[in-house]
Amino acid sequence: MHITLMAHDKKKELMVQFCIAYKGILEKHTVSATAATGRLVADATGLPVNLFLGRSQGGIQQVGARIAYNEVDLVLFFTDPNSSELWQDQALVEILHLCDAHNVPCATNLASAEMMVLGLARGDLDWRENTHRGRF
Repeated sequence: MHITLMAHDKKKELMVQFCIAYKGILEKHTVSATAATGRLVADATGLPVNLFLGRSQGGIQQVGARIAYNEVDLVLFFTDPNSSELWQDQALVEILHLCDAHNVPCATNLASAEMMVLGLARGDLDWRENTHRGRF
């Protein structure tokens, strides 16, 4: 399975801690991430992480294209709910829209991410294997 990680600045440390905790599951899959988040996760966990560009350099658009081409099976996008402009964040809205349009599971907080990763380990997302058209 292909898992993509993203995190708002105030949630990057939480993403790192999450990946440390679930390294045993994540290492069995292909992990990609936007640049800053991916570097932090790779440095802390030793996991191989395929890096997209940084958010402001087009990384969100790269992730969106992968979702649209059915090359991502799970998105973990830890958002900052205390941001006054959370729902005006075009990147978040775009990723959520594409995940909904293409039936890609997406977690935006720790609780839902834990459920999805544990489900991934149990095989609950194996149905995604039947939907693949292409891979990067």
